[in-house]
Amino acid sequence: MSYLTGTPAGTASAGTTDVRTGLGVPGFAHPLLAPSEWGDLTRVGRPLHWVVLDVADGPGTRPDPHCLEAAGRLRNAGVRVLGHLDLTYGARAFPEVISDAQRFLDWYQVDGFLLDRCPADRSALPEIRRTTGTLRTLHDAPHIVLGHGTHPYPGFAENADQLVTFSGPWSDYRWSQAAEWTAAHPPERFCHFVHGVPRGHLEEALRIARWQGAATIWFTDRTDRGGLHDPWETMPGYWDEIVSRIGTGVSE
Repeated sequence: MSYLTGTPAGTASAGTTDVRTGLGVPGFAHPLLAPSEWGDLTRVGRPLHWVVLDVADGPGTRPDPHCLEAAGRLRNAGVRVLGHLDLTYGARAFPEVISDAQRFLDWYQVDGFLLDRCPADRSALPEIRRTTGTLRTLHDAPHIVLGHGTHPYPGFAENADQLVTFSGPWSDYRWSQAAEWTAAHPPERFCHFVHGVPRGHLEEALRIARWQGAATIWFTDRTDRGGLHDPWETMPGYWDEIVSRIGTGVSE
């Protein structure tokens, strides 16, 4: 099966697959609906790079004490919390996005942002550059992740700390390829979100991520049920196994 279009991204040779892999949580259901999930993330040794907080398709209209508590526990445990900003592939107005970002900062003291459904075409680059540049003026060194879900125009890599270059089902991921240009960047710059990964294929999925040069991952056996369900809102059924496979000591 074809995982790559060239040498492994961020590596010097095809035989190198030693990537410091960690978990990026795309966002669980509300803490009242998924209390055990949020609670487990604060346990010592969880290999977390960051966790996304999505209150109500963004920060919501008023501070939510349950989300504030969940975010505070994570930050106290040394875990980076990112606010969820939906760009709707460029359809959302710039002032709306910045307003949501400011509320996330004011209400939940987030450490950065996941710009979900980020456009990937070159024509969108100036607006994304404007958005990320403004976000960096709102907070001291925010961690910015562009959630393209596919390989974007290479210039986007200059405007974010990380890019989500795959988001989708295992049936697509197992045959996916990394874009050639990603080899010029270290694995810490890329994220993969994959749903519907069977337990028996977990090691294969991890191997694909390493060979394609993505150091931040989220794999789950949950599915989107034909687009009617959010596969990210609960933990994978093999949570303990994936934690043990990745190991400890990789959180930033």
